[in-house]
Amino acid sequence: MKEIDKIAFIEIQEGKILSTRSKGKTIYYIPGGKRENGESDKQTLIREVLEELSISIIPSTVAYIGTFSAQSDGEKEGIHVIMTCYKAKYFGDLKANSEIEEIRWLNYKDLEIISEVDKKIFSFLHEKGVLK
Repeated sequence: MKEIDKIAFIEIQEGKILSTRSKGKTIYYIPGGKRENGESDKQTLIREVLEELSISIIPSTVAYIGTFSAQSDGEKEGIHVIMTCYKAKYFGDLKANSEIEEIRWLNYKDLEIISEVDKKIFSFLHEKGVLK
């Protein structure tokens, strides 16, 4: 089984989770992305969030939430994405940047428009009572 290593930024406000849709895509994803050579989880998170959302993570506030795995969308069967999730405080105004076309706040009933790994994350957060 091939694995795709990704880092995700979990931001929840008023029971909704920050999600993004890339240009040319119809599915929403939790913001984040792949690690570059030699990057730590925290370095990847900070870089990806700045690139995609135009905000700056406060490094001392980064906290691990969990790691989730599922079949990767758009890949052949057996290629799984491993999503390591973190929350953090940030400064700046959220703004779609780079490949991101839209920022949207989703809740648990939006499962039909998100990726397979995000469905697992949404379910986990819903069971914890933070995602409505």
